[in-house]
Amino acid sequence: MSDNNPVSSKQVYAGSFLSVNVDEVALPDGRRVELEMIRHPGAAAVVPVDTEGNAILVRQFRWAADGWLLEVPAGKLDPGEAPEACAVREVEEETGYRAGRLEPLGWIWTTPGFTDEKIFLFRGTELVEGTQRLQGNELLEVVKLPLREAIRAAAEGKIQDGKSVCALLRAAALTGVADPPSRRGGSESRGRSDPR
Repeated sequence: MSDNNPVSSKQVYAGSFLSVNVDEVALPDGRRVELEMIRHPGAAAVVPVDTEGNAILVRQFRWAADGWLLEVPAGKLDPGEAPEACAVREVEEETGYRAGRLEPLGWIWTTPGFTDEKIFLFRGTELVEGTQRLQGNELLEVVKLPLREAIRAAAEGKIQDGKSVCALLRAAALTGVADPPSRRGGSESRGRSDPR
């Protein structure tokens, strides 16, 4: 979080992945309000790019999104873990590739209206084969897509996962690999998505 401390804070839920607090906070204008906050340890997300210029993505089942999403590999920080270490670990765990080089793409607040989750973004290159190690609750498949196509899919709304859109568009700015979106525009679908 920041230097702002709540007037009071009550934890109402603590899970293995996140916790929920009800905080009383003093706003800059002096008012005191109650906010429900999801506390998250932070995460790292990576756009892995192989020597042929393919982005290594994952097509993952997401219960909250009611279906399958095309995403960049990502995961939460372990206690005391640096974002770079998390990025390397998550790429290998989810895709079976190890990134020999990381380039930072900045970071994002995911949804600052109700969570303190911050995701650090990277581009990963110099990929070598490693060992895929999925967690028990993960259902995903690895998808290779030319980086240019992945960036276009993010720009046109075909990739709907927020961290992935941000990471791909920032990777496009870093590498200069980008095409303008087609005139048809993005996907207007809501709910169930299946990028197959």
